Amino acid sequence: MIVDCAYYRDGRRQHEGAIPLEQAAARCAQGGFVWLGLFEPGPEELAEVRASFGLHELAVEDAQAFHLRPKAEQYEDGTELIILRTARYDDESEEIDTGEISIFLAEHFVIAVRQGIASELAGARSRLEGRPELLRTGSTSTLWAILDQVVDSYAPVVGELERDIEQIEATVFSGAVAPTERIYFLRREATDFYRAVHPLLAVLARRLQPGRSPTGLLPYFRDVHDHLLLVNEEVAAQRDLLATVLEANIAVISVEQNKINLRQTATMERLTILASVFLPLSFVVGFFGQNFAWLVRNVTSLTAFLALGIGGLLLPCLLLYIWLRRRRSHDTPPQPEVRAGAPRASATSTE
Repeated sequence: MIVDCAYYRDGRRQHEGAIPLEQAAARCAQGGFVWLGLFEPGPEELAEVRASFGLHELAVEDAQAFHLRPKAEQYEDGTELIILRTARYDDESEEIDTGEISIFLAEHFVIAVRQGIASELAGARSRLEGRPELLRTGSTSTLWAILDQVVDSYAPVVGELERDIEQIEATVFSGAVAPTERIYFLRREATDFYRAVHPLLAVLARRLQPGRSPTGLLPYFRDVHDHLLLVNEEVAAQRDLLATVLEANIAVISVEQNKINLRQTATMERLTILASVFLPLSFVVGFFGQNFAWLVRNVTSLTAFLALGIGGLLLPCLLLYIWLRRRRSHDTPPQPEVRAGAPRASATSTE
């Protein structure tokens, strides 16, 4: 879909509204340049643009594909293809929406092919139209306007990522467990964003080489390069910080798991002791509950009841207590003996 198609000469737009594609291609021979903006065009529309402006077929194929990294390529006819990655932070989903802009740059035309909703360029066009002194430098001024807007849009994304990381960081370093999935997701977002930012440094450095850009635009490209360098450093630092937060969160999870294991071990120890106490008692009670004839005839007095009944219950408890005490004394490591009057260790002296 054609968003706008304008013809510029002497630093001004020469008409109101968009002009037809055939008329724009014809005006390329009249001096000045044409700026054509497309949003998610289909193969037929791109084929028509290619036929009108004589684009290389490989460049058109690149404009239809989605790239992970920005790049710049020069073709034999002098047309240059610059591919940029755009980014926008979505507050509702707390994710980074990415897009792509493919720019065909020649002396007399600029074609910007946008992919994705995060690739709006209306602000770049209106801003450049308000700077006639930059428009007079030629079609390269449109590349500066697009790069400047794309790089400026990176700053809010960096800020929102920083806010999300600070929330996760505060949770982890307070001793609480943060969702590991959220940390992995943020690190993936930061990595994808880094892939969009870091390779663009080489693209901008190429524009700063002698003869690659008009002299009047060099300070503007240098300013964009400085802003991009700052964004690149911040994104790289965020990636490293998320790796540290992930390791810290794993350590917190390990500590919490150890606490749970200790509580479970203490509970099992109490249950084991309780079972050890009642096991012999259950045997004694079961034995005397069999109602043998001898028991019925001989346990007829209080003395016999206390000796056989109560004593039979107390004796296993006493034997179990003695066994546990001896076992604990064997498990306790011996303490080193300190003899009376033994000399104490002292610091080495020079005497």
